Amino acid sequence: MPDPKAPADPIDARLVRRLAAILNDTGLTEIEVERGDLRIKVARNGAVAPMPTIYAAPTSAPVSAGVPAARPPEAEHEGDVVNSPMVGTVYLQPEPGAQPFVRVGDSVAEGQTLLIIEAMKTMNPIPAPRAGRILEMLVADGQPVEFGEPLAVIG
Repeated sequence: MPDPKAPADPIDARLVRRLAAILNDTGLTEIEVERGDLRIKVARNGAVAPMPTIYAAPTSAPVSAGVPAARPPEAEHEGDVVNSPMVGTVYLQPEPGAQPFVRVGDSVAEGQTLLIIEAMKTMNPIPAPRAGRILEMLVADGQPVEFGEPLAVIG
């Protein structure tokens, strides 16, 4: 019988299974989710590991098996940073060979599409949260992104 005084297991096995399924469905190699103080990172190695590797840290310092789970510190930007609302692959233009949705220096209107993130074979337009000028694009075409990762800066 489990000890009622023992701390609860902070890892939600159903969440880990859902993250692993997203990896399989999207072809991504890793995904990371944060909920409060809990950070779960599920990753797989190319052709070798069919089982995902899981890193969980109930504190701000990542716990890992020799592989750092932390991102580099975020740089401060002038203007408003547009963060990724999902995990997926960034596309800067509507189709291969087309002009990009926006370029650095372009003026944008609130709601104007900045880029597309493909997630689970669905193309999701990412709109400008406000009118302004594109000061920086922080991602490249075809780049995988994580939830919350900075995409662009609007001034």
